[in-house]
Amino acid sequence: MNINEIKDLMAQFDQSSLREFSYKNQSDELTFSKNEGQAVTPSARVVSQAAPIQPSVGIANTLSQTEMLAPETTEETVSVAKPEAAEGDVVESPLVGVAYLAAGPDKPPFVSVGDQVKKGQTLMIIEAMKVMNEVPSPKDGLVTEILVQNEEMVEFGKGLVRIK
Repeated sequence: MNINEIKDLMAQFDQSSLREFSYKNQSDELTFSKNEGQAVTPSARVVSQAAPIQPSVGIANTLSQTEMLAPETTEETVSVAKPEAAEGDVVESPLVGVAYLAAGPDKPPFVSVGDQVKKGQTLMIIEAMKVMNEVPSPKDGLVTEILVQNEEMVEFGKGLVRIK
């Protein structure tokens, strides 16, 4: 992707009503955000409640997902994890889009709480820009919690499913 294509995408994003945009192919990765929040450094993924909120627009080219911008965070939306929370690892959203828990409205969900899953098994689909992206299980395990509703808009890094 050349600089003129990136500038064109930035201009289109700036004029759109979108709050976040992510693009990734084999060699490039871009993220644009109009959300208020803090840029995340590779070593810090937690935003504290006392942190000042400053507007930011970010571009990431060939960065890892942990180096991308954090989803919108305000003092009202920050939640503190409780020690008594459900057990297991949280599978996070790899992109911004709409989460679908089933392949279609008349189809059964990909997974339910209590299901055993295998590594690579589809947990749900996230639609971004009319493209259906499968979210695979990162490991074998037991689904202990589904953290999103069907057709819910999800941000990059939002918890989707908890697997023990």
